[in-house]
Amino acid sequence: MLNILDVTVLEPRLKHSTIFARFDELPEGATLTIHNDHDPKPLYYQMLGERGNVFIWEYLEEGPVSWKVAITRRITGENEETLGEIAAKDLRKVEVFKKYGIDFCCGGKKTIREVCLEKGLDQVQIEKELIQSGQQISTMRPPTYSDWKIDFLSDYIVNTHHSYVQKMIPELLHYAKKVAGVHGQAHPELISINSLVQEVCTELVNHMAKEEKVLFPFIKNLVNHGINPGSAPFFGSVQSPVAMMEEEHEFVGVRMEKIRSLSKDYALPSDACASYTLLFNMLKEFEEDLHLHIHLENNILFPKALALEKVLQNGID
Repeated sequence: MLNILDVTVLEPRLKHSTIFARFDELPEGATLTIHNDHDPKPLYYQMLGERGNVFIWEYLEEGPVSWKVAITRRITGENEETLGEIAAKDLRKVEVFKKYGIDFCCGGKKTIREVCLEKGLDQVQIEKELIQSGQQISTMRPPTYSDWKIDFLSDYIVNTHHSYVQKMIPELLHYAKKVAGVHGQAHPELISINSLVQEVCTELVNHMAKEEKVLFPFIKNLVNHGINPGSAPFFGSVQSPVAMMEEEHEFVGVRMEKIRSLSKDYALPSDACASYTLLFNMLKEFEEDLHLHIHLENNILFPKALALEKVLQNGID
């Protein structure tokens, strides 16, 4: 039997208290559907504040005359998906994260609720757009990175993203220094951007070398040979280098975010020359590639490598 509440017939002072009472009676996994004559979004925020993230909110009908919302009590123990997990399952949803400036790579371990509370974003609107993005049909099917074997994925990261970074670093260093020298007096933020570009490039060169020489070969060895105590690396477990790589990702991510902030989202001033324009275009493209690059490692490759090592340590085939 459907659990439906027509809020329009209730006295205004009794509406929210009645909904709360009906929700509190729900067993886990059950749903209460409310009908209203206006968007009940304020109720959502009140429930989130007073009950916490123990429910799923889904619009079934959105005006202009009638609104219907299904409120489902979450099952205890069911984990909220992290931003990284959402992006790993469906790369189309990354566009929603980009739209709202949500970091799904370095910040991929946070949930939608957590990041919305931090940034003051509308969780209902973002979740709605995520659902819509997942329903869109594209002529180009996004790569299903999460289905790839991790030895293949590590090679892909090196051949695609590491190669791109290595190609771009000399150009970024050259133009960041050049543009800062020419326009730095009129636009002092360019001096800071130049310093940040140098930090990012230096960090990435060292970072990629460690991945290519140490971490990725170890991951590939886990896939092909399992755990061999006689040939274990000095760090013993994949957990140590993974934690280090994630810290370095955070270092780079924070500095790229500062560059975007200083440049006002890569907005060009009226006196921007061709080199100025080229630098900002390169930085924007570089940042977009870096987001996917770090996402593939933090949210797919590293968790799978950790899970594989745990299975092998437990002696499970």
